[in-house]
Amino acid sequence: MAVGKKKRAAQILDLLQQEFPNAGTMLEFGDTFQLLVAVILSAQSTDVQVNRVTGQLFSRYKTARDFAEADLEELEEAIRGVGLYRTKASNIQKMAHILLEKYQGQVPDDFDELMKLPGIGRKTANVMMSVGFGQPGLGVDTHVHRVSNRLGLVEEKTPDKTELALKAIIPRRRWSQAHHLLIFHGRKTCTARKPKCPACVINHLCDKRL
Repeated sequence: MAVGKKKRAAQILDLLQQEFPNAGTMLEFGDTFQLLVAVILSAQSTDVQVNRVTGQLFSRYKTARDFAEADLEELEEAIRGVGLYRTKASNIQKMAHILLEKYQGQVPDDFDELMKLPGIGRKTANVMMSVGFGQPGLGVDTHVHRVSNRLGLVEEKTPDKTELALKAIIPRRRWSQAHHLLIFHGRKTCTARKPKCPACVINHLCDKRL
């Protein structure tokens, strides 16, 4: 079964690569620290919402020190446009303090170290490894979780388990690519409601676990 899923995963990624040749992050950022802030803000928010907020946010707060020294209420107000803004503001400020104290204000390029930071889960750590540092990473958001389970590539109840199951059938060198391709497919075609199956380039490879 695993061999079959590996082959089908490769076929799916090949077809999606043709369909979405420019698939990549939609978040706007200037450096790895700003990317980390943007990814934290993206939880339960769209990239469009995040970019709208960070456009002004990063003109006011640029570095870990800027965020660490910010007035928390002012920081909350600055990111009010995204979901869970109070929790996110608190986590971002705590994270900024830790980066200054332990990492000279720099974002660590190590998965386990990233996971120790406030507000950082497996998805965020994977995205940072992939987009921020050009290393293999396969972040699982709502799109990746939905699409990979709907296709029948995995049969998992949680994003974390979906991540590990996908990593078992997708070559390490394609993890980052898979992340972006499955997100684009989920946004454009395999939508949560009324997926566009007749127009889908991988319709013939899908188990349609709706």
